[in-house]
Amino acid sequence: METVQRALYLFCFACSNLLGELEGTGVDGQHPLSVFRRFPNLCAVLSEVRLEDFCGETAELRMRDLAWVGPRALRHEAVVEEVMRHSPVLPARFGTLFSSQERLAEFVDRHGAAISQFLERVADQEEWSVRGLLDRKQAGRALTSASLAAQEAQLAALLPGRRYFEEQRIRAGAEKELSLWLKETRRQVANHLRQQASDFCECPEVPREPPESGIEVVLNWAFLLPKSATPAFRARINQVNEKHAMGGLVLELSGPWPPYRFVPPLSIGATP
Repeated sequence: METVQRALYLFCFACSNLLGELEGTGVDGQHPLSVFRRFPNLCAVLSEVRLEDFCGETAELRMRDLAWVGPRALRHEAVVEEVMRHSPVLPARFGTLFSSQERLAEFVDRHGAAISQFLERVADQEEWSVRGLLDRKQAGRALTSASLAAQEAQLAALLPGRRYFEEQRIRAGAEKELSLWLKETRRQVANHLRQQASDFCECPEVPREPPESGIEVVLNWAFLLPKSATPAFRARINQVNEKHAMGGLVLELSGPWPPYRFVPPLSIGATP
């Protein structure tokens, strides 16, 4: 009979003095969660998995199957968020495996100082996501109207034929003007919001709406915020929306999340 190979699935690292034992199961919904406490001041939240679920040709196919990955990724996030209620966390990527406790201990021997520093850094802090959604047609109309209004006096002095061509020139330049406006607005908004944050990073702009909706994702940012700064940060988001919503730009705030975007590069990966 073929022996099923097992691996240790890593959810996150946490502070051992703040985290008790955990109930529930891992990503496969079968193996229980465990807290590995071999390290000074640190612990690792783990569960067993079948190695073949995450490694090998069959696993590569599964990783492209949203019906298989989706529930497991959600379970991964749920476990990390549960740990975050008790302790700062350094979350691992989905599918992070170690072949044994000894391999995990070797990894922590190499990176323990960096893990501890990160946990200290994110204590009482949370990750928040900000996405900017642009209605390009609405924004174009708003900029065109503003340009026409700003030049109304000059346009009024022109003969009707000349005025018509000048107005068409202004409308034709709206796309270029929109690009310049969006670049400058992104810069100003980022500077405004970063004043409340401990850290900030720009993330890939993944489309959310179907293309035919006319709504584009034009910014996708992550902020590391002290918990005490959250109300002021929300207020700043509201200020930005009050200023720019009529011009077609709206910010969406979501969180709090574990600090996935701010984890240092520790080369965490499968080590079968």
